[in-house]
Amino acid sequence: MPSGPWKSCFWVRGLLLWLSVGSAGYAPPTRQTKCADFQNANLFEGTILNVRFLLFVPSNPSCGKLVKESSDLQNSGFNATLETKLIIHGFRVLGKKPAWIDKLIRTLLRVANANVIAVDWIYGSTGIYFLAVKNVFNLSLEISLFLDKLLVLGVSKSSIHIIGVSLGAHVGGKVGQLFRGQLGQITGLDPAGPEYTRASVEERLDAGDALFVEAIHTDTDMFGIRIPVGHVDYFVNGGQDQPGCPTFIHAGYYYLVCDHRRAVELYISVLENSCPLMAFPCASYKAFLAGHCLDCLKPFLLSCPRIGLVKQGGVKIEPLPKEVKVYLLTTSSAPYCTHHNLVEFHMKELRNKDTNIEVTFLSCNVTSSVMITIPKQQWQGKGIIAHATPQCQVNQVKFKLQSSSRVWKQDWTTIVGKFCTAPLPVHDREKTFCLPEPVNLRASVTVSCNLKIDCV
Repeated sequence: MPSGPWKSCFWVRGLLLWLSVGSAGYAPPTRQTKCADFQNANLFEGTILNVRFLLFVPSNPSCGKLVKESSDLQNSGFNATLETKLIIHGFRVLGKKPAWIDKLIRTLLRVANANVIAVDWIYGSTGIYFLAVKNVFNLSLEISLFLDKLLVLGVSKSSIHIIGVSLGAHVGGKVGQLFRGQLGQITGLDPAGPEYTRASVEERLDAGDALFVEAIHTDTDMFGIRIPVGHVDYFVNGGQDQPGCPTFIHAGYYYLVCDHRRAVELYISVLENSCPLMAFPCASYKAFLAGHCLDCLKPFLLSCPRIGLVKQGGVKIEPLPKEVKVYLLTTSSAPYCTHHNLVEFHMKELRNKDTNIEVTFLSCNVTSSVMITIPKQQWQGKGIIAHATPQCQVNQVKFKLQSSSRVWKQDWTTIVGKFCTAPLPVHDREKTFCLPEPVNLRASVTVSCNLKIDCV
């Protein structure tokens, strides 16, 4: 974190813009006779906690019922035999309801047979980020007392799933800690970084806070935490600079929050769509892109983790390993799904210089490319290409050998090699497909080949 005057400057800017996930496009709530909505606050009300709990049930997903006591829960359609999803929002700089929360609530009610409870702590999360952080402990105590009321009604600890966004992820971690890690699951959607990256495990979200803890990282270079905080930590597109987000500050507010907000958008999209977002453990993002991590043998015994409402993220081993970094690529817009593929080029003859080949998949007017580098005096280069359709729906593959000569000189370099590809995870080589004929490439000339792979 910055220090001295830089730190002051950082937080002045944060006062105006930091972490207001989804506040843009906020519309005032519609008043309904028996329905409750989130509160509104202003910059001068951020020291008041004023926590409220809103229950949503499948029969009326757009109507929140304000619940305080056990009797409120019983009279509002709460079902103690179902799972309970508890949503905790993060810092709200402008004191407005998160624009994403209604959609998340509706989606959860549609795809999961569960009670959904939203924690409204708008007052305690508004204004200055430091004050919101100071409210975390007291907020966690209030949530814990509320969950005690659920337990009295017969709810089991293991059936409680906390979904915490940004600062709300660390609130969820503290609540889980108060229950000695016996809650069922905590999902952290880009857990907040400032004030938490160097915090102890007692102060932040940690794998010991629930039976299963997962975190989706999308903004590790700005507002999100850059260290692993769960059993499984998904670093989407490396954890920063999400595709489709602005790359220039001229985009204003959206430039600041787009990467951070992507974790919520991804999670909602996965719940809405059947296409899975599967990830792969690897030492680093660079190693993953270079094709060095093709399966989930270590440490998951081939059960690759998936984002969504899958038990333990699809990981089927006990005990669960902790703080495992897993990587995946996505598209730039919903549903964000991609199919990861290994691509390899095997040289017929060795070269005394690095060889760079651009490989492109084409299907239904969709293209995806990756650059393969074959180091000098080596036979093979490989990489990972993510495509919007399965490999068997790819019609063509294109190759372009990058020129190594200066612009004003003609490069007459030619190479011959064998091209192979396989969908991830690659447990063995049975799924590997190789073009039947060698590929002849000349510098700066695009070569196209038909790719005919049977769908299984």
